[in-house]
Amino acid sequence: MKFIELKNVNKVYSTGVTALADMSVTIDKGDFVFVIGHTASGKSTFIKMLYREEKPTKGSVIVGGVNVAKLRNGRVFKLRRKIGVVFQDFKLLPKLTVYENVAFALECLGLKGSEIRPKVMKAIEIVGLKEKVRSFPHQLSGGEQQRVCIARAIVNEPKLLICDEPTGNLDPDTSKEIMKVIESINKDLKTTVIMATHDKDIVNRMKKRVLLIEHGVLTGDYLKGSYKAHESN
Repeated sequence: MKFIELKNVNKVYSTGVTALADMSVTIDKGDFVFVIGHTASGKSTFIKMLYREEKPTKGSVIVGGVNVAKLRNGRVFKLRRKIGVVFQDFKLLPKLTVYENVAFALECLGLKGSEIRPKVMKAIEIVGLKEKVRSFPHQLSGGEQQRVCIARAIVNEPKLLICDEPTGNLDPDTSKEIMKVIESINKDLKTTVIMATHDKDIVNRMKKRVLLIEHGVLTGDYLKGSYKAHESN
């Protein structure tokens, strides 16, 4: 079942740089997709299109049946309620506990306290931080902080989880643990996962679908792919 579809998407920035060129790709509901490519290849632009941080110069970007490219600015918040995003830098609020950081996402949506608590505790349990609910970010390891970010991203049970270099600041062992969490979210919650990464070991080990972007062009689409096709360039 199609969940995401890009049709003939071009993105040209005001500087004249072409970030994406005539890109067309479909992603099914529940898929796990890696997006790889060199720095400045267009990976981040591709990712940002999905949650309407960027708009295409030409073409359409369909997410869950909605053409987000034509979405009015006042409606973007409704789209983002259905999307969780995890970044390389943790972006946690330092003066809030684990619980409060995760709950903050729901408070911003206007949910009541009685609605918030069960959702927050479920998300924290999924990422394995039940014993850390009262801890502050500075009391956590890098891997634990990223788990909080993941909990915050999934607390509203999004249909799509976007991960932009989520293991970029982590050591290899911690990266493996984080990927186990993300993979379980994909499998157990049936959440579509799209992850931009430079981590060759993770891509090669997990054997998921791989999209290769080079100079803004989709040059490879591999089922159970690896970084090998990319490494030869």
